[in-house]
Amino acid sequence: MKSGRMPKWLAIAAIAFGVLTVLSGGRALFGGIEARAELGNIVPFVLWFNFTVGFVYVLAGMALLQARRWAVPLAVSLAVSTVVVFLAFAAHALAGGAFEMRTVGALSIRSLFWIVVAVLAWRAMKARSAGSPA
Repeated sequence: MKSGRMPKWLAIAAIAFGVLTVLSGGRALFGGIEARAELGNIVPFVLWFNFTVGFVYVLAGMALLQARRWAVPLAVSLAVSTVVVFLAFAAHALAGGAFEMRTVGALSIRSLFWIVVAVLAWRAMKARSAGSPA
């Protein structure tokens, strides 16, 4: 990776991740009884969070591609909010709430992805700022 630049593939991955998240969440929320039955024990607040934040994933990916300064705080916000939802989900599960194990995997992947994106975006911005004249 070149110093001060976000890898384009990571920004494109964020956009693709967002589009897939919106499509799958939309299908789960608005696809009817059959679609919900296939999902099993959904946790509504996780499903709604994932669906709505999918649009923000696309926005963040586009901002990263364009090297917008606000992409870094947005990526950090996505990482933090995803971890917070993961913790709320864990509390729900530990309290005996019904859930699917795939939700654990999905939240793990989402959390890890946005933590990595936030760290790399922050490093890229810091390197770019250090290399630019004051």
